[in-house]
Amino acid sequence: MTNSTENIRMLTAEDLAQVIEIDEKNTGRSRKDFFEKRIKAALKHPKDFIYIAHENEVGLMGYLLARLQTGEFGDSHTVAVLDDIGVRHDAQGKGVGHHLMDELVRIIREKNIHEIRSQADWPDRPVLNFFGASGFDLAPRVIYRRDVNYLDRKIVEEDENQEMDFSDPSSDGSAALSRDKIPCRSLTQEDLAAIIKIDRKIMGFDRTSYYDRKMEEILTESGIRVSLVAECDDHVVGFIMVRVDFGEFGRAEPSAIMDSLGVDPAYAHNNVGSALMSQLMANLAVLRTDEVRTEVDASQLALTGFLQSNGFEPAQSLSLSKKTL
Repeated sequence: MTNSTENIRMLTAEDLAQVIEIDEKNTGRSRKDFFEKRIKAALKHPKDFIYIAHENEVGLMGYLLARLQTGEFGDSHTVAVLDDIGVRHDAQGKGVGHHLMDELVRIIREKNIHEIRSQADWPDRPVLNFFGASGFDLAPRVIYRRDVNYLDRKIVEEDENQEMDFSDPSSDGSAALSRDKIPCRSLTQEDLAAIIKIDRKIMGFDRTSYYDRKMEEILTESGIRVSLVAECDDHVVGFIMVRVDFGEFGRAEPSAIMDSLGVDPAYAHNNVGSALMSQLMANLAVLRTDEVRTEVDASQLALTGFLQSNGFEPAQSLSLSKKTL
């Protein structure tokens, strides 16, 4: 392998077939849909993505996919999220991955971005070793997950005459009762102003640009629409934004990623969040999506408590961060 800088360039749509081939040979499975979706989004919004290729005279030796993220999971600053990196099998151990990482650092520094984030499953030692050698540390964030097991529907199917015990914390019945009292429906473009207003009350500052971008992602880029709003007194009082991702961070199975959740403070303690969560689980069960994931700063105790009370638990995944100051 020759000097890295001569072989580094931006990844293009023409590289897609080689990227898919490298990934499939490394993992033993195809994530064609994931890569096609990522390339399509990058072509539409090139400023939001950083895709890097490492090649020599033989062809593509490795690739790195990162997206610039502002506002997800309650953040107020922009970070680069590295959600896939791959090196051709016969080029592994020759520094290709580290050259790709160095180029990512150089690019985001020019953009005045000073943090890279990623995730890795803790049993995956080779990946964790790579991140450790690349200067990543554990981030003060926890990844939570929940199985999509719509328990209250199963109970009704088993015995339509059985009276449901809404006080049972092991069941989703109490959440289903909340949903009955607080109607939830699919999010639409017309809900944008209400969502921004609720978020401003919660955060204390305006994030209109973030929600403009999220709304476009949800309504035009995602093939599966599962984001919701809750209504009370004829207006929107809460929302939950979710994307269904196929292959992010090397996962083989589709996961629903919940990255934005808000309840109007005037309607706090009225089970609005639980109603949204219950409806989300019902919708995802129909779509046969097995898992919901989210990421929470360790200091967000109230949000952590809410997630735990709604069946979430820490995932076997680690949130990783690399500062690039």
